[in-house]
Amino acid sequence: MTIKNWGPVRNCMRTDVTEIDGGMDVLSALKIMKEVGDTSLIVKRRDESDEYGMLLFSDIAKKVIAKNRAPERVSVYEIMAKPCLTVRPEMEIRYCARLFENFGISHAPVVENDKVVGTVSYYRLVLKGLPDLY
Repeated sequence: MTIKNWGPVRNCMRTDVTEIDGGMDVLSALKIMKEVGDTSLIVKRRDESDEYGMLLFSDIAKKVIAKNRAPERVSVYEIMAKPCLTVRPEMEIRYCARLFENFGISHAPVVENDKVVGTVSYYRLVLKGLPDLY
């Protein structure tokens, strides 16, 4: 069976987005992740000409824990991805999955009218984006 229309990213994105400051220490960011129950945080832009950043659990694991660095001594801006690729809420899910594959990413902010309105990940694309077939 071929699925012709998987629908837009808007249908599967996480809308309760948490934004943090890049100057925050990683331990504080990790506490926020735990509190909000998400594995990614958006790093705020410093001004209108700046770009959004993104902090993932995997960044903390690879760049702090694996390197035996003290999370209270590492700033978010040292390990975050910035600039990060963004997607539009109207992008088809299949194209978002291809974008992730082409660029080797697993998460992206969803931006509409220059504002972050959500986040999307492989997890959400597959489990929340799958059309109701059965």
